[in-house]
Amino acid sequence: MPSHQRSGSRALAAALCLFFAFAADGRQAAFAQQAVGPAPVAATPAPVAATPAPTASASPAATALPAAASPATAAPAPPPAAAQAAVPRDFRGVKLGMSRDEVIAALEKDPVFNYRGPEDVSLLPSPNQSLIDVSGLSFVERGFFQFYEGKLWVMILILNSDKVDHYSIYTTLTAKYGQPELLDPKEARWQDATTRMALERPLTLRYMDMTVFSKLNAGSSAQASVMELDRQDFLNGL
Repeated sequence: MPSHQRSGSRALAAALCLFFAFAADGRQAAFAQQAVGPAPVAATPAPVAATPAPTASASPAATALPAAASPATAAPAPPPAAAQAAVPRDFRGVKLGMSRDEVIAALEKDPVFNYRGPEDVSLLPSPNQSLIDVSGLSFVERGFFQFYEGKLWVMILILNSDKVDHYSIYTTLTAKYGQPELLDPKEARWQDATTRMALERPLTLRYMDMTVFSKLNAGSSAQASVMELDRQDFLNGL
């Protein structure tokens, strides 16, 4: 056989061998697949049912307590303190500013005083002033009622220490008229614009009209000034 024919035959044989080799590999792979079976499919995991979150049971501590009931109304405000009485101007019906006849009529009706008549009335050396000096009975030992220009402006009552004491009088007065404006070992004094009342030791009550007092005090100051001028004039004449 010529050489070129032999070369072509060998090429064709090589091609056929290669073809059958690939075909054999394909059949072998198919046979192996049939023997083993189809490749297992990966199992998809079944969905896990969601477990509901446990409901927290209400414990005594977690249980909301009912709100404390608030009072329906606010506590009432304390009542205002009682107003203190004005400083008194009278004693048992005898009042500052009365005329002498009015005072005498009141003394005659009051069993605490032993008014005897005109002998208990006297004039004072000061101008326009007079005095009733009357003895007392029971709680009052003696009473002095002084007048200026015919009007009562001072009452002085000396009390009977055998029947009443200083402490009882003082506590009674503070309960009615409040704390005194002045308190010292000699006296306790209550005063406003028109009246002064004093409890003096040992056991005396004094009532005074402050309008008349201011007038007389001013007159006394003027009189003292005149006397001082006369004194200076006398000294200057030496």
